Amino acid sequence: MKSHRWQIGLGLALAFASAILYLVLYAVHRDISYIRDHVLSNFAFLPVQVFIWTLITNGLLGARDRAIRLQKLNMVIGTFFDEVGLALLRRFAATDLGLEDIRRELIVAAGWPQERFAHVQQRLKGHTYAVVIGQLDLDELRSFLVARRGFLLGLLESPSLLEHETFTDLLWAVFHLLAELENRTEFSALPRSDTAHLAQDANRAYGLMVYRWLDHMKHLKANYPYLFSLAMRLNPFDREASVIVRSSVV
Repeated sequence: MKSHRWQIGLGLALAFASAILYLVLYAVHRDISYIRDHVLSNFAFLPVQVFIWTLITNGLLGARDRAIRLQKLNMVIGTFFDEVGLALLRRFAATDLGLEDIRRELIVAAGWPQERFAHVQQRLKGHTYAVVIGQLDLDELRSFLVARRGFLLGLLESPSLLEHETFTDLLWAVFHLLAELENRTEFSALPRSDTAHLAQDANRAYGLMVYRWLDHMKHLKANYPYLFSLAMRLNPFDREASVIVRSSVV
C-alpha cells in the first residue's frame, strides 16, 4: 500500500486540478450545458487518446528495452571472444588450408566503412573452411575447452541470448566439439572416418565464430573505438598482429 501512495496522491492532485479548471471554465462561460458538452466530447475521444499514447509509450519503452538487451548481448559476445573465441580462432586459423583465400579480407582496418563489413560477411557465406584436424593438438584443445566449460555454461544462462539465435548456435557448436573431444580417451590412432567427423565439428564451430567475430568487430568500430583498437591489434588472422601500439592511431 505504501508503494502506491504517490500514485494515489498524484491521481487526487490531478483530479483537483481538473475540477479547478472546470470551475474557471464555468466562471468564463456561465453555461453549464457548454461544460457538459465539452466533458462529453473529451470522454468520447478518450479511447482514441489512450490507444495513441499506449502505442507511443510501448514503442518508446520497447525501443529502450531492445537497446539495453542488445548492449548486454554485445557485452556477452565480447566476453566470449576475450575468454574463448580468439584462442580458438588462432588454433583453427593456423591449420585452415583455405584461409589464404580470405585472410586479407579479415585484416580489419580503422578506415573500414560499414559497407566493407557487409561485403566481407557476404563473402564469408560462400567460403569453405578447411581445418586440418591432424595438425591440431587435440589433447590440448580438449583441456582448453574443459577448463572453460563453466564459463560457457554461464553464457548460456544469459537471458540476452534469447535475442541472438546465431550466437546461441555458435555456443552449441563449441559445446558439441567439447563433447566429441571429451568422450575420446586418446587421439593417436583414430580412423580416417572419425578424424573427418571431428574436422566437420571443428569447421562448424570455426565458421560460425569467424562470421560472429567480424560482426563483433563492426559493433566495436561503431560504438567503442578504444576496444576496436585493441581488437585490431589482437586480430587472430593477422600474422603481424601485435598488442604493442606502433602508431599514433589508437
